[in-house]
Amino acid sequence: MDARLPAHLEVAAIRRLAESQGGFATVLARGERDAGTVAIVIIDRDKPAAIYERMPQMDGTRSFVRTKSEDTENKLEFSEYLDRRRLRDPDLWLIEVDVADEERLIAALPG
Repeated sequence: MDARLPAHLEVAAIRRLAESQGGFATVLARGERDAGTVAIVIIDRDKPAAIYERMPQMDGTRSFVRTKSEDTENKLEFSEYLDRRRLRDPDLWLIEVDVADEERLIAALPG
């Protein structure tokens, strides 16, 4: 049995979590309502943007892991990566989150 939360509910929970931590979140791209994949783009004025995606772990859980960081010398490349990622997976939800402590946000997400 798959106990996975429907994607639209997970997205809503991530948005609320960001807001509870004093941040802001918005949906950049909507994927499939129930079974879509969720990716989080974290932005901060002082740091390069990063994308976190769920990845299978050795213990069988699926945790959010940083899969790519923005190159400050070539910011366009990161945007192009997000576009390619979305083209490869039309069911992908992209959520942009602006929080002061990205590690705290990611740690608070269930694995």
